[in-house]
Amino acid sequence: MPAFRLAPAVAGAFPGTLIALVTATGLRGREPWPAATAALEDLERRLAEDSWRPADETDPRIEAWHTAYRSFGTNPRRVRPSVDALGRRLAKRGALPRINPAVDSYNAVSVRHALPAGAFDLAHVTGDVVIRPADGTESFTPLGEPDTTENPRPGEIVYADTTGVLTRHWNHRDAHRTRVTEDSAHVTFVLETLRAAHDGGLLELAAGELQDLLAPHAEGTTVHYLSPADPEATV
Repeated sequence: MPAFRLAPAVAGAFPGTLIALVTATGLRGREPWPAATAALEDLERRLAEDSWRPADETDPRIEAWHTAYRSFGTNPRRVRPSVDALGRRLAKRGALPRINPAVDSYNAVSVRHALPAGAFDLAHVTGDVVIRPADGTESFTPLGEPDTTENPRPGEIVYADTTGVLTRHWNHRDAHRTRVTEDSAHVTFVLETLRAAHDGGLLELAAGELQDLLAPHAEGTTVHYLSPADPEATV
């Protein structure tokens, strides 16, 4: 079973980091997930009724990610944190994308709580996963672009395993190799905040909501947390 680790350099630079690791085993992605569908439709309905809007870059939860991106040399208005991009897409189009039930579930939880989210198919992860600054020599193949290879800039925060980079710009984009499909059976989902003192309870609530969406379609689910004080968890 892989471990997820928060590198000392990241823990030191971002002391408010708190990451929830929600792991599902025996996931069944080809059956109907009515609760996930309802979660997406509820957000879209509330937006249409003008009773709720997704958080934007003026919200402290997202503003913190913009500040972090700038600190490692990324312009967050050109390369946006995933939750920022997802919320903007929803606000503009009035609908969230439908990818597959597992991805739809974390998208709904992410945009509802303004917390970045992602996921890794553990069948395609090699070794442990470390959240660390890139050294510039690693390779990354973007989701949906299997013939493209990129090299993250030195200092850019990435998730990486022993083969390569699994995310760029911390949480801007996931890798093609570890993408979650309808056939992914063993998956770790991540939810993140840089403001644990303010949003730690919100993160725990969001992790519980995601676990509730996954549990009816999995053999088992677990939740672990990473922080500077507890920087490693085996999933």
